[in-house]
Amino acid sequence: MHPSDLPRPDPSALAASRALLDRIAAELAAHGNWISFARFMQRALYEPGLGYYAAGSESIGAPGDFVTAPELSPLFARCLARQVAELLEPGDAVLEFGAGTGTLAATLTQALAELGRGDAPYLILETSPALRARQRERLATGARWIDALPRTFRGVMLANEVVDAMPVHALTWTREGIAERGVCANEGELAWCERAAQGETLAAAREIDVILPPSGRYESELALAARAWMRSVAESLERGALIVIDYGFPRREYYHPQRSMGTLMCHYRHRAHGDPFYLPGLQDISAHVDFSALADAARIGGLDVLGYSGQAQFLINCGITDLLAQTDAADARRYAPLASAANRLLSPAEMGELFKVLAVGRGVHRPLAGFAQGDRARAL
Repeated sequence: MHPSDLPRPDPSALAASRALLDRIAAELAAHGNWISFARFMQRALYEPGLGYYAAGSESIGAPGDFVTAPELSPLFARCLARQVAELLEPGDAVLEFGAGTGTLAATLTQALAELGRGDAPYLILETSPALRARQRERLATGARWIDALPRTFRGVMLANEVVDAMPVHALTWTREGIAERGVCANEGELAWCERAAQGETLAAAREIDVILPPSGRYESELALAARAWMRSVAESLERGALIVIDYGFPRREYYHPQRSMGTLMCHYRHRAHGDPFYLPGLQDISAHVDFSALADAARIGGLDVLGYSGQAQFLINCGITDLLAQTDAADARRYAPLASAANRLLSPAEMGELFKVLAVGRGVHRPLAGFAQGDRARAL
């Protein structure tokens, strides 16, 4: 979909986007009219008061721009609770990164209580003041918000649709070498501008085997921020596990020859398109997750890979069909919406295969129920 086909925002939203554009323009002017795409993405999503996740707009759910699995059905959180409960030991806590509207936390804490693990403290690490306020309204009690990773943590960490929103570097491989695709101003508009890749970005790009298409140009993304985040998690996690749920691929699929235009995607009012410069601050910008890179960073940090699978297989292993069967199929008013949502969670054409689940941890010495069948960790 071309941005011209998208609904226009109201005047106040347009003014906020222009204010963010002014800040980005000032940074471009101070840096020779070039910044990395990672820097642009950071400002577009997280700029205090103006970024997509920081400005207070309703981004998640039916009134917003996209719907996440916890918003789609309580079955998702109830399945996840079974895996979390299996991992928790006495004195452990649960820590959720980027808790969105608080829907996952609300359903998960209730399900954990039903499973006899309601004693585990529930911590939320949320960088968005606007989303934190929404979470506080949803979770009047039973959660505690923190501002940084604990120095040491024991328990289960959760990151559902968090890593895809971490800033990525945009790169292009050509016969002449590797260039970084950054952002510049061109005739008053934001545009792509390239320069030779340098430093850590170049070193990481050289480790990726890219097969050039006939055009001689291959574009993709490099998630250095996600790797750094995983290293921080490894430093903090004394015992327990991190479960990452997001859309993405292992490296050989991520940098597949047929995926030569990269994975960047934008969402605005439940419409997907590919222009990250459209109305900065008013739309979501994301990139698919390189799960091999996350697994490698975890191993470097001393963590073990505990399992990796498609979302559908993970939810089936955690008993989604049993949970669905607890609702009487004859009660169409209750059963039909649950069954429809379950189909979206499981269908390969919807979220079932595009979304993956990766578990890494330290001091976990038993197999996890969520990966009892269909574990694809060897593919990482």
